[in-house]
Amino acid sequence: MARGRRGVARDRQGVARDRGQVAIEYLGFLPVLLIVAMAAVQLGLIAYTAQQAGTAARAGARSASLDRGAQDACAAAVSSWLAGGTSCGTSGGGDEVTVTARVDIPSIVPGWDFGSAGRSATMPVDH
Repeated sequence: MARGRRGVARDRQGVARDRGQVAIEYLGFLPVLLIVAMAAVQLGLIAYTAQQAGTAARAGARSASLDRGAQDACAAAVSSWLAGGTSCGTSGGGDEVTVTARVDIPSIVPGWDFGSAGRSATMPVDH
């Protein structure tokens, strides 16, 4: 194998060889793949948190309709790693009670804040 003027490896016919080109292209594309993967995981976390907020609101409304208080039921209804960022507010009167649950959305990128997911549920008051 001979080297040409510019130091490019050439085979016997004088054709330049592209050794390692695929590896370099892969390394250039790797950050894009990582960003897409992190975005997919973050979207999954947002959807999961919204689902957990709905579960917390229903559990809190059920508990408040039985006159047991909503906050403890809300926190107990979500996953343990989300329970610390869960808050419930109760409103209503008469024959029904409405509970609004808010759950903080976790972030996989430190320093980014996605806010919280909120859901409401209404239940009839049990007499």
